[in-house]
Amino acid sequence: MSRMGNPGGGAGQAQGNVSEQAQQVGEDLRDLGGQVRDAAREKYNQLSDSAREYYEQGRQKAQEWEEGLESYIQEKPLQAVLIAAGVGMLLGLLWKRS
Repeated sequence: MSRMGNPGGGAGQAQGNVSEQAQQVGEDLRDLGGQVRDAAREKYNQLSDSAREYYEQGRQKAQEWEEGLESYIQEKPLQAVLIAAGVGMLLGLLWKRS
């Protein structure tokens, strides 16, 4: 009977429900967006840490290789000069052909 006494009440209530649902969907989307942002930030930090570790390992390997090369040159300077000359000639020949 209350429906008949207030013909516009049903439409107003339906509009209120839609508005509440829209607000809830908006809140859910904001929450989901925050979760995605947090997950992306965490993944970025993990990748950044991994890249930093790989860079540091590569830098250490390069330093070790450089130190080994320097000690080889100091121990056997004539062989080092001959090897460098041979590599230079080989690169010169390859460059000349191309």
